[in-house]
Amino acid sequence: MPRPLTACRHQRCALRTAAALALAAAGFGPAHGQSLHTESLPTSVMLGVERVRMPEGERMGLVGASLLFEVGEDWGLGPAVYSAASGRRGGFFVGGIEVQRRWALGDGLSVATGVFAGGGGGAAAPVGSGLMLRPAITLLMDVGRELQAGLSLSSVRFPDGHITSNQIGLMFAWRGEFRHYAGAAQGDPVGSGHPSGLGFDRMLATLGRYSLSDGSGRRFGLTGARAERRTHTDGLTWGIEASAAATGDAAGYMEVLGTAGWSIAPLPGTLPSWRLGLRAAAGLGGGGAVATGGGVLGKVGATMEWRPTQGWTLGAEVGGVRGANGPLRARHAQVWLGIDLEPGLDGQGSGGTVVRTEWSAALQHHARSVRKDGSVRSLDTIGLKLNRYLGENLYLSGQAHSAFGGGAGAYSIGLVGAGWANSSRSSTRFGAELLVGAAGGGGVETSGGAIVQGLLWTGGRISPVSEWRIGAGLVRARVGGLDSPVIELSWSRAFSVAGP
Repeated sequence: MPRPLTACRHQRCALRTAAALALAAAGFGPAHGQSLHTESLPTSVMLGVERVRMPEGERMGLVGASLLFEVGEDWGLGPAVYSAASGRRGGFFVGGIEVQRRWALGDGLSVATGVFAGGGGGAAAPVGSGLMLRPAITLLMDVGRELQAGLSLSSVRFPDGHITSNQIGLMFAWRGEFRHYAGAAQGDPVGSGHPSGLGFDRMLATLGRYSLSDGSGRRFGLTGARAERRTHTDGLTWGIEASAAATGDAAGYMEVLGTAGWSIAPLPGTLPSWRLGLRAAAGLGGGGAVATGGGVLGKVGATMEWRPTQGWTLGAEVGGVRGANGPLRARHAQVWLGIDLEPGLDGQGSGGTVVRTEWSAALQHHARSVRKDGSVRSLDTIGLKLNRYLGENLYLSGQAHSAFGGGAGAYSIGLVGAGWANSSRSSTRFGAELLVGAAGGGGVETSGGAIVQGLLWTGGRISPVSEWRIGAGLVRARVGGLDSPVIELSWSRAFSVAGP
């Protein structure tokens, strides 16, 4: 992308990245065994707020967040999510892909034009099948070395729904970089230092439970994931987390939160791996007939964690959750299993090795999805997948998908699991995945929300770091009528980052 991403310290690395991408597209790239060096891919995190006009004059506050990777001197591409933040549509979520082009105007000003396409809905919003298009133009001004602020003019449209709105919004952007290794092979040693990837150095799989305090006795379980980054202050971390209902009667509930935590080792001389702390989180959530008002919620809790071995943690948390402008009040409990992504950054390790990380954009076709009214129809989803390899063949996978076709707007899926693939150096790839998670919304019959999905896939390389894949499998609800064949088409881009 232009000046907002390539100015100052990003300019030279952007030229190197562009050259590397050009060589990769031509079929050339660093050979196995060449010297290891770090490259940075410029990124921009965009955060916007605007008010969307709904049918009959209702207004919904909409917050959008996107992570754009530079894919050319003036272009950015990456995942984005939009969610309700005020009004009465808490639980409205749309996820998809955003593409943007920027022009530098001089004197710290730039113009960005772009379009978002994705799927979702929720909170009984009239979204039809869920496909959302959002073209926008934004004027941005530098307000610091890494920060920009500006105004956007956008149009939010659901082609087969009943939402068509043009509005002005506020936009903020932060420049960053995605560090990765070139000339690297799986298992090559790397020294400790600056974090690679997006800078997160711990990933946690979570299981939680909400017990509502409205006298109904209603409870539901959640499954999710959290990414954390340590700071220079011992015990202080920040990050993001996402969860969705998997048991109980809240299928379709989901939340995306920012989180911060602080912990200490009360007995550092004898049990340094045992820590006590506090954690707070705030963000957006709703759906599944859980009353969150406009969607803003927060939670606090006391935490305890234990490190049984280097690189792994077990933890638990108890606390409360509350809606900012809705009736939600609940007690919550959570347990988690965490793995360090960046060994050596916690001061207890001596570096790690290169691991393969894949980002994938995916389209899925569910051939037979049972609806709550008893009908059976197909549906289509758009999704994002993140795979992190534990070795040459085994990988962990986290995925999110949302419906955009088939009359199932608001149907969303979150999955975690593991997969196996043949060597990444092979020109023809094949593999298998087994995932569990939560799904709901859009009138699809998933009962409590828990689902399992198995997938076989094959693909071919179009460059040393990217490939197209096609897969087939089955998705099934643990309880409920969902039991459907799945066909998937995806594009994958691989990076080499630091790992255990």
